Formats: sequence, structure tokens, C-alpha cells
Amino acid sequence: MTTQTAPPAGAVPPPGAPPSDVPARARPRRRSPLRGRSALGWAYAMPTAVFVGLFFVVPVALVFQMSASDWPLLAGNRGVNLPENFVDVLDNKYFVPSIVFTLKYTVITTVLLLGLGLGLAMLVQESSRWKGFLRTAILVPSALGLASASLLFYALYSPQSGPISPLLGRGDDPVSFLGSPTAALWSTVFLVVWRYAGFYMLLLLVGLQGIPGDVYEAARMDGAKPWQVFSRITMPLLRPSLAMCTILCVTGSILAFDQFYILTKGGPDNSTITVVQLIYTMAFGGQNDLGRAAALSIIVLGALIFINAGQLLGMRKTDEK
Repeated sequence: MTTQTAPPAGAVPPPGAPPSDVPARARPRRRSPLRGRSALGWAYAMPTAVFVGLFFVVPVALVFQMSASDWPLLAGNRGVNLPENFVDVLDNKYFVPSIVFTLKYTVITTVLLLGLGLGLAMLVQESSRWKGFLRTAILVPSALGLASASLLFYALYSPQSGPISPLLGRGDDPVSFLGSPTAALWSTVFLVVWRYAGFYMLLLLVGLQGIPGDVYEAARMDGAKPWQVFSRITMPLLRPSLAMCTILCVTGSILAFDQFYILTKGGPDNSTITVVQLIYTMAFGGQNDLGRAAALSIIVLGALIFINAGQLLGMRKTDEK
């Protein structure tokens, strides 16, 4: 009968020997670097996630709840009122006129801002002597808040105390910049273009500076004319910047409120009511119905998602071609 003896401590087992019954010394577990990076990423993203949740997700959820409820401003939730809220919004006499006016204003401001912004961007890019002065002068209005700019232009447009109307008028008949629907629209458009032209110039200038100079040099060596360089080099390579500016301009124009509320208050004769003004009127301007205002807000949100998705899809198809 044979007995097995354990090898002495510290002895190295020969090759091919079976593992010893003595448990090996426990080794410390190393922390995976991926887990550490993941935790660090969550730590960085958490403040933004909390901010978005509190100031976007929660309000949107509350708006959805209001849109399905009978919710007067001062009485609180009185129960479900779906689909009556949406039906009442569609039957409102200002619903269709506000949509038509908002779309008209959106088309005008988008065309003017993109065209003027691109022209100013090319001007300050080519100019060498007055480049710094021109950039600063054009960007100065962008530093002014839209509400402050609207109050400034309201004072300038005033027939009684404004400095412009007496100069352009005849005797005791000053010019009324806000007295007719057409004049009120174009006066507001002029304010918006003055305020935002520098902003879009800056965005498009960044896109122009991202185009390699070698491309222009090669085109000039091949005998390309300025219009050919613009249409076949500048515009195709500037398409991403133009698409971003278009999305920003369309979204901002659809959500226009401050300038019309301060300058025209929807007048004259309710001809300059935007969709957001109609939402404000339903909620706080006499109707005091948060349910209908929330229902119209949901409609506007769906329209914005549809329009922006269409713009992005169209831009992607153009890039694929």
C-alpha cells in the first residue's frame, strides 16, 4: 500500500504532472478598462440627460396629457376631452388663415435670409481690406435679442414718435408701416432679415472656408468662368451648410411669435396671426383653454417633425446622387 505525499511548499511541479489539490493563491481581479470608460461616459452624459428629461420630455408629456383633457386655465384638469380638442382646433376660424400666413412668412424669410446670407458670406470672404470691419458690422445685430430688436423697430416704425415715418410721409400724413396687412408683413420681414442675416452669413462663411482652395485653382486653370465655379463647385460643396441653414430658418419661421406679438399683435384685422400666436391666444388670450392650445401644439410639433424629416431625406437622396 502506497501513500501520496504533498510536494513541499514552493516546489515546481514537473511538466505533465496533475494539478495539486492545494488551492492556488487567490489573485486580485483586475477591473476592465471598458467598464471604467462606460461609467465615465455615463457620468458626463447624466447632467445633459437630466436637463433634457426635466425641460423637454416632461413638458412634452404634459402637453400630450393636456391635449387629451378638458383643461381650463384656472380650473385644472376636468377629465378626458378627446377628440373634441382637436376637432375644435380644426374648426377655429383662425386656424387655416394662421397656417397660410405662417407658410407665406416662412417662404419669404427663408429665401431672403439664405440668399442674403450667402451673398454676405462671399463678400466678406473675398474682401481683404475691409474684411474685419464688414464681419463685425454685419454680426452686430445678431447680438441683440429678438424681443429687444422688435421693441426697437416698433419705436422706429411709430407714426407719432418714430423718426422714419415723418421723413417718408407728406406733411401731416406719415407712413404707416404697420397699418396694412402687406406693410405689416414686410416690415416684420425686414426686422427679421436685419436681425438674422449676420447669423446665417457666419454659418455659410464657415462652409465656404471649408472648401479647399485647390479646387478653385484647378477650375480657373481649366478656364472655368465665375458663374461656372459658383454653380458647379461652390454650391455642391456648400450643400450641407445650406441644408442646415434651411432647417434652422424654416423651424424658426414656423415658430415665429415675438416679432409679431410686439409689432402687430396679430393685426391689422387679424391678418398677421401666426400659428404660435394662435396657441398663445387659446391658452392665455381670452379663451383660457389649455386643452385646445395643447392640441394645436401637438399638431405644430407633428408638422415640424414631418418637414424636418422631409428636408433631411431630400438632402440624403441628393448626396447619394
